[in-house]
Amino acid sequence: MRAVIIAAGKIDNYNYIKSFINKTDFVICADGGYNHAEKMGINPHILIGDFDSIKNKNSIQPNTKILEYPSNKDFTDTELSINYAIENNYKEILLLAGIGNRIDHTLANILLLSKFKNVTIINENNKIYTGNDITLKEQKGTIVSLIPISYCSGIFSVNLHYELNNFSMEVGNTIGISNVMTNDIANIKIKNGILFVIVSKD
Repeated sequence: MRAVIIAAGKIDNYNYIKSFINKTDFVICADGGYNHAEKMGINPHILIGDFDSIKNKNSIQPNTKILEYPSNKDFTDTELSINYAIENNYKEILLLAGIGNRIDHTLANILLLSKFKNVTIINENNKIYTGNDITLKEQKGTIVSLIPISYCSGIFSVNLHYELNNFSMEVGNTIGISNVMTNDIANIKIKNGILFVIVSKD
């Protein structure tokens, strides 16, 4: 089962973002993410946060569960939403609208992937993954960047133009930027460390 979390970041193309949400997904809105859900015609299963950003609270459906927190709290609404999904045994989590104009929230959301390995972030131009064994299914020629946020060793790749064989990377190393898929399927494995795998388009 998969949980989809809609955060309050930026969405430019609602139809594109909505295409990633399946009817079988459990939909969580992190506070202002409800504004996006409403524009996409999506009725979330639960709203989580301090609710300081929802524009039209009267539109919330009666069957939507509400989990309200005080504004003075130790976690962002997005992290609370991820925690809820994990506590309820969702093994796969998709985070939408996790990237926006607020660089602090954007960085915090991306770095949450280092804590929660089963989370993927998607926006109109990027898909961000982390984990020890990642399989990408994209078109040949797709740009893939590997960015370490800790010392990483034992990195292997298959079907990337610059293939890695038991490679190591340090934080701040940019050698993994703008690799290219040579097939419609590519695989990246890592033995030690935390590596962000980012699929990007201009």
